[in-house]
Amino acid sequence: MAMNPWRGLKGLTREVWILVAATFVNRAGTMVLPFLVLYLTRTQQVSGGKAALALTTYGIAALMAMPVAGWLTDRAGALGVIRASLFFSGVLLLLYPLGRHFPSILAITFIFAILNESVRPPSLALVSELVVPEKRKSVFALNRLAVNLGMSIGPAVGGVLAAYSFRWLFFADGITSILAGAVLTFAWPKSARVKPGDPQWEDASDLGREIEADAPVLLPAAHPAADLRAFRNPRMLYFLVALIPAQLVFFQFTSTLPLFLVRHLGLPEAIYGTIFTLNTLLIVALEVPLNSAMEKWPHARSLALGAILYGVGYGSYALVNKAWGVYLAVVIWTFGEMIFMPTSSAYAAEIAPRERRGEYMGLYTMSFSVAFALGPWMGATTLGRWGPRVVWGATFVLGSLSALLMTRIGSKGGHARAAES
Repeated sequence: MAMNPWRGLKGLTREVWILVAATFVNRAGTMVLPFLVLYLTRTQQVSGGKAALALTTYGIAALMAMPVAGWLTDRAGALGVIRASLFFSGVLLLLYPLGRHFPSILAITFIFAILNESVRPPSLALVSELVVPEKRKSVFALNRLAVNLGMSIGPAVGGVLAAYSFRWLFFADGITSILAGAVLTFAWPKSARVKPGDPQWEDASDLGREIEADAPVLLPAAHPAADLRAFRNPRMLYFLVALIPAQLVFFQFTSTLPLFLVRHLGLPEAIYGTIFTLNTLLIVALEVPLNSAMEKWPHARSLALGAILYGVGYGSYALVNKAWGVYLAVVIWTFGEMIFMPTSSAYAAEIAPRERRGEYMGLYTMSFSVAFALGPWMGATTLGRWGPRVVWGATFVLGSLSALLMTRIGSKGGHARAAES
């Protein structure tokens, strides 16, 4: 009998599926941010430079929001922070078109970014708390599946709505955000059962403990030796050092790659658009089964493999001159993404003391914001000054460096138990 490639999702709790459904609803309404520059230039008559400043403002606010959201998660509970983020960001989107002057638009954008991005650390923390460690890779992959499916819908629908009026974008985005919050409010069970099996459970009497829906979702106390602040935990700091080179490589997707395809290879812009489609289709079809198959792999092995696939995939653009080569490279680094992203989330959750899981997830997600702020600028600048062979050679070096560093990360024992079973 053929093995079910989706077996890793067997036995997931109702709470997990509700969270995934809310994530999909929220991401399916993602319309404002992709069209913000067009909205500002066409409707508000703002110059292109000023419109780009709005995106910079959003990025700065997002960077600031991550550690704050993580801190709130540890004190108010993951579920409460997610709900508040969805509801308040939805309401603000409905009010966004009322901003008429550019300073007020920047202020609204700043607040919107804080509210909108504050959903990330608590979402990762909540996933970590709802499943046993052995299932985290699969569930983080499932959550990314919801994100990618939603993102494949939102901008496409947004393009249709923008043809009628940009105001419809704010209405649709705001309503779906509020709807996602409503899903987590009304569909969430009155009591949420924490799954047994986390290595941080202290004794059997804690298994099956029920948590009221409006109370902070927390796990039992971790060992005192693990109770370290994220900025002082050597394992976390080493992990971030190993993580950022691969993240810098990944974010060349948004800047350096389209410039390379159009200006250096002379390919039509449509080729870059089809890369999104290929990337999304691969993720939707393969990411969850792939992580289910690899769920017993040590984190070090998975992260090193994902990082080296990043390096090989992007580095191969130094040798590419045809469209088929571009697509082959996309397949390679997409496999790296499908392995690297869920595993990095799972490892961040594993090394976090339970009472500081939000803080750790805040720092983890903040590292992506840093890479997003630096990576595209570094890549585009290198491409312009030294050409494609240098920039893609550098991505191979960075991916390889991250892979080498990832081979040295430790484990808290979860995989040792898995190997013995």
